[in-house]
Amino acid sequence: MIRKFTGFTALVAAIALTTFAGAEGSGANAQVAAQATETATTEAPLTEEVVPVFVENEVVQELPAQAEAESENFADDVPQADSLRALIDAMPAAGQLSEELQCLAGAVYFESRGEPLEGQLAVAKVIMNRAEDRRWPSSYCAVVYQRSQFSFVKNGRMPRIKTGSAAWKRAQAIARIAHRGLWDSSADDAVYFHAKYVRPGWSRRKVAVATIDTHVFYR
Repeated sequence: MIRKFTGFTALVAAIALTTFAGAEGSGANAQVAAQATETATTEAPLTEEVVPVFVENEVVQELPAQAEAESENFADDVPQADSLRALIDAMPAAGQLSEELQCLAGAVYFESRGEPLEGQLAVAKVIMNRAEDRRWPSSYCAVVYQRSQFSFVKNGRMPRIKTGSAAWKRAQAIARIAHRGLWDSSADDAVYFHAKYVRPGWSRRKVAVATIDTHVFYR
């Protein structure tokens, strides 16, 4: 029976043959071994583990579909306005909100729909600031649904939203404005807030940064 030696097997055979040739002092055997080694080197497949890949140009990672959705395709169409109310009115109403912006708008709607527009924007800022702070989860939805943080969340779910209401339309616009940083808020660095008619114990250890209507905001 004739066996074919290729790849790694041929290389082992070539090394053994070279060793034998050195022991016998035969130049002919050494030549055969050298040829076998060259053949094995040529035939042995290179794997990805041993082939370095060098990147010469900058690598640009594509954004996930959800991140693209969150941009709302408004990058080249930033509304211009002299007041927050005018900016809300100027925000395009078309386009489905991403899941993250739905969570942000939902928090604005349930926590502050009866508040002035500045107060609604401040609530959105608190959600965003928490998502950027390592003390809290790293997404809007995870922040909103974090246990025992927002009283409107029941059993890990958000109540039904009256999607045809003016309050919901404003909340969506506020979420877009806050997410894109289109308007400054006096609570830009706040990560806590509560209604003025309560006095939670943690508030004594925090720094108040703004009071907007019935809400006090802290960092």
